[in-house]
Order: sequence, then structure tokens, then C-alpha cells
Amino acid sequence: MLRTDTNDNADAVALSALVWTLAEPDRAARLLATTGLDPEDLRARVGDPVVLAAALGFLEAHEPDLVACAAALDMKPESLVAARAALEVR
Repeated sequence: MLRTDTNDNADAVALSALVWTLAEPDRAARLLATTGLDPEDLRARVGDPVVLAAALGFLEAHEPDLVACAAALDMKPESLVAARAALEVR
């Protein structure tokens, strides 16, 4: 079982990455199209580990976005991947 601080950190990383993703309209549109979420559903489920993991998986699927997001958040891309993995085991 994961420790709570690991869960909290994965949530924080994923939320920061989601904010970064949504800041650019074309990238935000790709996220919604890829995940099948609509803006209202995303707002309602923003704290859901499944949605947060999907947002990180979206970045993983396009390495330039993964690398750019990690740089913007001052972390390694591997940290985003690890956060996604932590969210998926909940």
C-alpha cells in the first residue's frame, strides 16, 4: 500500500501537470478529445485519481509535451510517469 504522502505528492504533481496542459488551448482540446472528457466532466472529476492518471498518460503519449511539462514544473519526466503509476494503483 502506498503511503499517504506519496498519494498526496502524486495528486499534486498530476494537478500541476493538468494545469500546465490546460493552459494551451490546442493541447487542452487534444486532452479532451483523447480522454473523452468534456469540460464539465473534467471540472467535476478533477480530483479523481483516474482522471489525474489519464492526464499524465496523455502527456506520456506525446514525449515533447511530457518533457516540456516536466521542465515547466522543474522536475524530471520520470517524476510525472511515477505519479501516473502511483495514481493507477489506487
